[in-house]
Amino acid sequence: MTADVKHTSPNVDAAEIAKFNDIASRWWDPAGEFKPLHLLNPVRLSYISDELQGLFGKQVIDIGCGGGILAESMARCGAVVTGLDMASDSLNVARLHALEAGVEVNYQQATAEQHALTHAAQFDVVTCMEMLEHVPEPMSVIQACADLAKPGATLFFSTLNKTAKAYLLAIIGAEQVLKLVPKGTHEFSKFIRPSQLMQFIEHAGLELVDATGLHFNPLNESFKIGPGLDVNYIVVARKPL
Repeated sequence: MTADVKHTSPNVDAAEIAKFNDIASRWWDPAGEFKPLHLLNPVRLSYISDELQGLFGKQVIDIGCGGGILAESMARCGAVVTGLDMASDSLNVARLHALEAGVEVNYQQATAEQHALTHAAQFDVVTCMEMLEHVPEPMSVIQACADLAKPGATLFFSTLNKTAKAYLLAIIGAEQVLKLVPKGTHEFSKFIRPSQLMQFIEHAGLELVDATGLHFNPLNESFKIGPGLDVNYIVVARKPL
């Protein structure tokens, strides 16, 4: 852990937590507010699995797990999954869905920083997807992710680039025109440039492995992985041995 990052005060935005609690009951409605995540999940799950050469038996922690869409799908692949979130209603939905589906996931209400204090170097894989743009201090989350990871672990971070194209597609397009997500879901000021995210990752003592774009086609409502980090993107990192 670097000396200048402390895991003491909660790195949370109360308005963001309330926003997700208000719509928590719709997490698993594939036609509801979280439809984009349902469309995206098979693509990002496949990417994660390919990078790891399989998830079976790996200790995984999903930071900002929400209603458990990614966490549950990784558990179905044989991973031992812990899901962290600060939205209690979302976690209750996640727990209920996992119970009904017969999938075991350890859901806990905690920040990454809090969990890192008691679970340092315990995870083979850390995922932090579509979460960094919802916290006051993303660097603090990234440092906590690094602390949670075992030496040699792989970490996945995804977020939105701070570009005019991202503003047009993610806010004007997705929220206001297509109404794929609720209005106010994203704040452009919290979007993160890849160069900044990579700087945070390196500052946390991690090594960069890969960066790729997540591209949405509104005509057939599908996502694909490919070159170009100008809107949604994933950065993969590794903790040195």
